[in-house]
Amino acid sequence: ATADALGIGARTLHRRSLAAFGYGPKTLARVRRLQRALALARDGTPLAETAARTGYADQAHLARDVRELAGVTPGELLRGQGGRPAERN
Repeated sequence: ATADALGIGARTLHRRSLAAFGYGPKTLARVRRLQRALALARDGTPLAETAARTGYADQAHLARDVRELAGVTPGELLRGQGGRPAERN
């Protein structure tokens, strides 16, 4: 959909996304959604509501993305206990 909107092929979008951001478009979209969720959570929005407002099916899916992308639990990430960068693909 994004590639079509830009008038380029999916492979071209993937290559350009990797070159510009270091991530493929799907990973980049996950990282951006997680950033939006973390901003809400840091402002005090409960995790279940945060998940719903940012397009996750439920709190468990948000927690899974946090673990996969940051390498820590949501609580650890919100307390500032590190994490790792997302894998590049």
